[in-house]
Amino acid sequence: MARALIVGCGCSGRALGSELLDEGWAVRGTSRDAEGLAPIEAAGIEPARADPEQPGTILELVDDVAVLIWLLGSATGDAENLAAIHGPRLESLLERLVETPVRGFIYEGAGTVGGALLAGGAELVRNAERTWRIPATVTETPRAGGARWVAELEAGVVEILSRR
Repeated sequence: MARALIVGCGCSGRALGSELLDEGWAVRGTSRDAEGLAPIEAAGIEPARADPEQPGTILELVDDVAVLIWLLGSATGDAENLAAIHGPRLESLLERLVETPVRGFIYEGAGTVGGALLAGGAELVRNAERTWRIPATVTETPRAGGARWVAELEAGVVEILSRR
């Protein structure tokens, strides 16, 4: 089966990754910090270090990826960095994905990051879909939805791949 790349593979990302693994997917998950790689690997997910503030570190990981999942709706950090990863860094990544094997993009559109940032990021994703024909989905279920959140993301992955 295809490979998914989960950018922001913390506890919730590992739960999603485990479900995708059960469905036969190959899954790679990222962490900004070296300490975050061990829990990703312990979940059976291929760990990779990447920083969403530096799109090039993510692009280095997409050569064999069908779907990129941007799980940063509840990212933490200073306001400027959060604005960047839901704004210009996201836009730069989306534009550069056109020349990669990535066939779909899922954006976590709900979370603890400010609503305006999430709405702006969602609009960038929808614009990329219109402009560059990158199949995309914006999720609406908050992580607190647990199994419902995982199910929405899983369904988004399947739906994106069925568009091509």
